Amino acid sequence: MSIAVSIVEDDAQVRSSLARLINSSPGFHCVSQHGSAESALREIPGMDSQVVLMDINLPGLSGVECVRQLKPQMPGIQVIMLTVYQNTDHIFNALAAGATGYLLKQTPPAELLSAIRDVQGGGSPMSSHIARKIVQSFQPSAQASAETQSLSPREAQVLDLLAKGFLYKEIAEAMEVTYATVHTHIRHIYEKLHVRSRTEAVAKHLGQNRSRPETAAA
Repeated sequence: MSIAVSIVEDDAQVRSSLARLINSSPGFHCVSQHGSAESALREIPGMDSQVVLMDINLPGLSGVECVRQLKPQMPGIQVIMLTVYQNTDHIFNALAAGATGYLLKQTPPAELLSAIRDVQGGGSPMSSHIARKIVQSFQPSAQASAETQSLSPREAQVLDLLAKGFLYKEIAEAMEVTYATVHTHIRHIYEKLHVRSRTEAVAKHLGQNRSRPETAAA
């Protein structure tokens, strides 16, 4: 049985090229093409799609939001992000939304087809550059260790709450400080850790915690 693939891509030329590749390859068939997340959310749930190739930068809803809304409707569907973005935030957001794979658009055709087979068989295909970024985010360097140790106790507390998923307002309430004070702490955290986003800061924090040896029980 061939694998049924849907394509969500706003560039008509890229979308058409992907469809031709899939339909001309034994063991695959393209069941639908969509130029927007809205179109995909309306139509894919009524189809027999097994794998979706999803762009991130779409008009209207983003590809990540499309995945987030599509997965509850079709829990068994497998989504591979196919994008030009290598930003860590995009990667983690896509995976958190329910994507199973993450490939760059310059992935060779043979590797793309192999990835579709892999994800349908239970794998999580990723471009090597993407896999390396994920691994590195959880393997802090000596520099990262020094950076996290440079945080003040209050900044460390804010970062720990961020890692637990607290919103800024919730952090302010938990620490009994103002919303503005939380923002100031977060700005200092970003500066000291040399990061630009919550995801990057939390990744360094989690990676540093994992790297600490466990102390023996007394």
